[in-house]
Amino acid sequence: MILLWLLLGGIACSLLGLSALRVLDARDDRAQWRRLAALQPADPVRFDPRRVEGLPEPARRFFGFAIAPGTPLLTVAELHMGGEFSLGPPDRPVYQPMDARQILAAPEGFLWTLRLPNGVSGSDFGSPARGWTRFRIFGLVPVARLGGARDHTRAAFGRYVAEALFWTPAALLPRPGVTWEALGEDAARVTVTAGDLSQAVDVRLDAEGRPLVVEFQRWSDANPERRYRLQPFGGFLSDFREVQGFRVPFAVEAGSMFGTERYFPFFRARLKSVRFPPSPHP
Repeated sequence: MILLWLLLGGIACSLLGLSALRVLDARDDRAQWRRLAALQPADPVRFDPRRVEGLPEPARRFFGFAIAPGTPLLTVAELHMGGEFSLGPPDRPVYQPMDARQILAAPEGFLWTLRLPNGVSGSDFGSPARGWTRFRIFGLVPVARLGGARDHTRAAFGRYVAEALFWTPAALLPRPGVTWEALGEDAARVTVTAGDLSQAVDVRLDAEGRPLVVEFQRWSDANPERRYRLQPFGGFLSDFREVQGFRVPFAVEAGSMFGTERYFPFFRARLKSVRFPPSPHP
């Protein structure tokens, strides 16, 4: 009987500990969401095509497509996405319908929260200073808990710089820390630097300036050796729609080893909504 009570007490303590951890994680999520939302310009300037006159022609064409003249240059976006996400390996992908929400404020960071029907939920967060990956099953049991290492921060930086290219284009207008170069008639490269982090992202365009393909060398451990190294990452963009003066893709497919026979599109997002919220500090 004593052993039974000890066992039950141990289970109860474990559940309390896991519940407390979940509460702390949720508090972190809310705090980072608020911090990133506060980065929205309170009185944004409006887009003037003359601002990009000095850029290479493919970059000018991209901005001419992505931002309508006179659009307030809001750099923080909130996204609600469905679609599919795979937690399985490339040779045995297991796609799950996903429900995810994200705030994107490059180059200062992003927060992505995810729920899958198999009970997995959690969040990814990245900023130039720190980041985490925290996922659990049934709301309690941790199945992934990473963060604090510079490798993780560098990997996350690549993700949100690439996403800024098509979801928050105003964040990549020319300024200190953002440079553009041509890679041919229909391709350009943007390089974003924040502190000691730097990421180059390539974009392929159509004749109108619509970004169709985004690719870059990402610092990643998504390989059989589970060792961090630079390797190709990228994907395809489609279903462009206008939101508050920006043209953004509502369909995004992306994955590791892009452009090779080992390409694995584990992320197939279909946006439900995009908004560029006003600054909380008018």
